[in-house]
Amino acid sequence: MKKIIVSDQAPKAIGPYSQAVYVDKLLFISGQLPIEPANGTMPDDIKAQTKQSLKNIKAILETAGLSMDSVIKTTVYLKDLGDFAEVNDMYATFFKQNPPARVCVEISRLPKDALVEIDAIAYNGSKSVK
Repeated sequence: MKKIIVSDQAPKAIGPYSQAVYVDKLLFISGQLPIEPANGTMPDDIKAQTKQSLKNIKAILETAGLSMDSVIKTTVYLKDLGDFAEVNDMYATFFKQNPPARVCVEISRLPKDALVEIDAIAYNGSKSVK
């Protein structure tokens, strides 16, 4: 059984997909662009964009009753791998201990010309979705 998770504290999906899908004890969070949900704007620099993408992930996790500690894997999509160090600096502030597994890749273009997009998988060891 799957359950769709929708948070009003994260940007609405910009296509035919869900913000997140809960299956059994896993939460699959779609790629989060650095869009501020209240006004639809995007910061200009890579650190602020990384922070906003991770804030969006955090909001979805909280809607599902989870936290950043529940994240077991992320994928970071960067427009420029030269931004890797700055992204790492901000990323580390959200995952202070026992960070999740991660993949980081450079791609040619992201939706809305964002500099970063991050998706995540989280695990809820205490209960399955109902």
